Amino acid sequence: MEYNYLGFDINIGKSKPENIVHREVACPFCDVKSLKNIIEIKNDMILLENKYQVLQEAYQLLIIEGSECNADIPDYTLEHMQELMHFSINHWLNIINSKKYKTVLFFKNHGPLSGGTMRHPHMQIVGIKNLEFKNMCDKRQFEGIKIAKKNNVVMNLSTKPRVGFTEVNVIMQGLNDIDTLAEFVQIGVDYIMNHFSVNCSSYNLFFYLIEGNIHVKIMPRFATSPLFIGYNIELVPNNLQGIAKHIKQLYFDKKND
Repeated sequence: MEYNYLGFDINIGKSKPENIVHREVACPFCDVKSLKNIIEIKNDMILLENKYQVLQEAYQLLIIEGSECNADIPDYTLEHMQELMHFSINHWLNIINSKKYKTVLFFKNHGPLSGGTMRHPHMQIVGIKNLEFKNMCDKRQFEGIKIAKKNNVVMNLSTKPRVGFTEVNVIMQGLNDIDTLAEFVQIGVDYIMNHFSVNCSSYNLFFYLIEGNIHVKIMPRFATSPLFIGYNIELVPNNLQGIAKHIKQLYFDKKND
């Protein structure tokens, strides 16, 4: 088994602010005038260098998704969600195409169990110099029970999850249907956060460019199973068909009435 090891600067890490749990801590993303190393501003979306470059041999960027600190993807208008995906994906692909890095990650943390530290909605792009993408995912993790298909985009529930339990996949053939991708990602996040069978306060989005196609994994976050942590065993729930049916009823069947 091959592994990816990446250095982490503890001293920088200890200096990072945290306001997901400690809500009294001021939000630096709300204080736009004080932000440094801004690369682009579009409406209220901002791309900038991460002030806390904790990852060694890497280049870290942040995308501030909007000006509202307490909002998140389910709250956005579809138009804003589509603008955000165009803005973010274009910058991600530009860094990939620059050929400066062996791997370019694009992901989002939300909530206390997501691994994030800031409540204000944001995503991250990380260019990594010395790690190969081939060790970072398996195409089988995007196989699943189909929920919906529109244009070149499919949504499914993973039958071979990356970590375990319920993972929503959104897969776009090619690079030219970002509007539909945005719509499906928003639906997936809304379901996880507002209609899931158990209360969920945290999730991650992970984006992958695989053979010219964009794959997105929407992963609800709970305390991680010890079977996965200790033995790399992914748990597959026995109610996936019911969840797929529920998502169809909530978001897609009504559109066909």
